[in-house]
Amino acid sequence: MPCRVPHRSSKISPVNTFSGFGGTLCIIMVKKKRLRLIAEMARKVRAYRELKSRPRESQKYALDYETMRRPLTGKMLPVLAWQDVRKESRLFSLLAGMRLFGVGRMFTRKSWLEDHNEASYWQITKVKVDYTAENMDHGKAWGFLTFKGKKESEMKEVDKVMYHDWRLIPKHMEQQFKDFEPLPEPPVRYVPYPPLLRAMMLAQRKTGGSAVVEEPALPLKRDVVLNKDYFRRQEAERRSKAGTAV
Repeated sequence: MPCRVPHRSSKISPVNTFSGFGGTLCIIMVKKKRLRLIAEMARKVRAYRELKSRPRESQKYALDYETMRRPLTGKMLPVLAWQDVRKESRLFSLLAGMRLFGVGRMFTRKSWLEDHNEASYWQITKVKVDYTAENMDHGKAWGFLTFKGKKESEMKEVDKVMYHDWRLIPKHMEQQFKDFEPLPEPPVRYVPYPPLLRAMMLAQRKTGGSAVVEEPALPLKRDVVLNKDYFRRQEAERRSKAGTAV
């Protein structure tokens, strides 16, 4: 069997052929890829410089408390946040003054206390402090989140650490937060319609001139009003089906 030789323009070395036992064996020597060490090193240097030139957390979230602007971006904080910025603290402002940077302690937020009746808090398990910050009040923290009485089993990074509404839970109140039992969730009574049926219902409302903008929902259980007329109709239907006794 003849062995096909690759085209001259391909980057493959010549073909070596060996004959024997009534056949032909073709061995193609593939050319090795040329290593560009200088280009690879230059790419790593550029990536390292970009990483080093990124602003740190202390620079990114620095705040001028007189003008309420961030010096890095020049953006002004919302007016509704000024009161909390002046009175409340960020998470790392509390952790910086605690033993072991607050590892093992519980923290909550002012917005959680005002908006939810259920216990919501973070239990800190790991802290990575930015030692380049002036007061070491920046960095990253990890822990277990309990939101509305439901504790998550996976440790994750604490978000919104730069917000000015963090509060430390006193030790004599920690057990009260831990012992909170959330109320059972109410059963699901309505489910959304299938996409095609939902689109048909919305189109029908639009053509009919209805101003109702409620999302159509399909009840899982039919509510029947049991009154005297209902039982009378049931009895009349039963008699009409059974017929008159002779």
